[in-house]
Amino acid sequence: MIDEILDDAKERMGKTLDALQGAFAKIRTGRANPALLDGITVDYYGAPTPLNQVASISVEDARTLVLSPWEKPLLPEIEKAILRSDLGITPIGSGDVVRVPLPPLTEENRRDLAKQARAEAETSRVSIRNIRRDAIADIRDLVKEKMAAEDDARRGEERAQGLTDQHVGDVDKALAAKEAELMEI
Repeated sequence: MIDEILDDAKERMGKTLDALQGAFAKIRTGRANPALLDGITVDYYGAPTPLNQVASISVEDARTLVLSPWEKPLLPEIEKAILRSDLGITPIGSGDVVRVPLPPLTEENRRDLAKQARAEAETSRVSIRNIRRDAIADIRDLVKEKMAAEDDARRGEERAQGLTDQHVGDVDKALAAKEAELMEI
């Protein structure tokens, strides 16, 4: 029973790390990355639709993304959606495609993006600690219901703490890598 609780906690902590990687992909660096546009939705026949479902997104060069919409009337909608996003980039419509040039990052922008990355990492750490708290509470409930011995529960709590330490370490490594990527000129 304790093993099931710990397996669930490990799986949930892994999902938290995956979510952090997704959040880091959306924080732009000096290079063009299609994941940068993942959070943007376009009004497609009255329904908000993710940008990658109405257009193909490709990297033209190191600083330019190219969006080719499936339907030509969507060009102005795509431009409006990108302008409304808080990414600070300006799309350029050119005939059949929308080009999104990424301006070079200034030192101040890099610091702001690193601060944003640290905030995302802290949110992930808090989430991992909450998962640990839930797992330990579940283990203690087993002891109260006489479904597990106190020694087993103590070992389970120590394993939960070990999982937490491991995953928080992974968050710290991912943050260090992202900060290094952001500060690279």
